[in-house]
Amino acid sequence: QVQLVESGGGLVQPGGSLRLSCAASTSSFKIYAMGWYRQVPGKQRDYVAGINSRGDTNYADSVKGRFAISRDNAKKTVYLQMNSLKPEDTAVYYCTRLVTMRGPSTGSWGQGTQVTVSS
Repeated sequence: QVQLVESGGGLVQPGGSLRLSCAASTSSFKIYAMGWYRQVPGKQRDYVAGINSRGDTNYADSVKGRFAISRDNAKKTVYLQMNSLKPEDTAVYYCTRLVTMRGPSTGSWGQGTQVTVSS
């Protein structure tokens, strides 16, 4: 079970940007597919983006063209750059290890970080 710690959430106005970070504890990080999910109260946790060990990426249609996932294997960290944010992007964002870059999660989750998009 890999330990994951997210950071970077906060309050931002519509049209603004945030960058989320997720630091992993495992030395095997570089071989893992990693990704981000998000969840609003009362709804299921939804896939947002994934990246494999080669750096190939995949996105949910709702964020394609606005969000970018990346990784730094030396720092054992995965990032989610979120641009042109919309109120409907408001959610708790979770970092996870993925089975493939398209999901699903292997079940290793971070604690989550709140993103609120509001004027």
